[in-house]
Amino acid sequence: QVELVESGGGSVQAGGSLRLSCAASGNAYMRKFIGWFRQAPGKEREGVAAIWPSGGRTFYADSAKGRFTISHDNSGNTVFLRMNSLRLEDAAMYYCAAGGGDIFDLHIRNYNFWGQGTQVTVSS
Repeated sequence: QVELVESGGGSVQAGGSLRLSCAASGNAYMRKFIGWFRQAPGKEREGVAAIWPSGGRTFYADSAKGRFTISHDNSGNTVFLRMNSLRLEDAAMYYCAAGGGDIFDLHIRNYNFWGQGTQVTVSS
């Protein structure tokens, strides 16, 4: 019903920047929210940022505020996550996810479709 493809991951030095992309396709009603989540080895998956393009709303985890920016292109089908001032603790597999329910937040339960992930490595 919904396909999500992440890209843009890579290896950067601490303090550097990276922009991730999430290309979404399929039923638009089931992907009105797009969220970015990450999971590092040995840690639980956590929400990073989310966007509701038609609602004009964004949501950020505390760890992302002031450093990361979520946005979308003019078509509304591609969502970006610009990550600045990257830290070692930002290293993780980053996933984009889509939700179409009534609650806009960063809880995993509100996202029903997931991409395969893109790896972000941060070195010092």
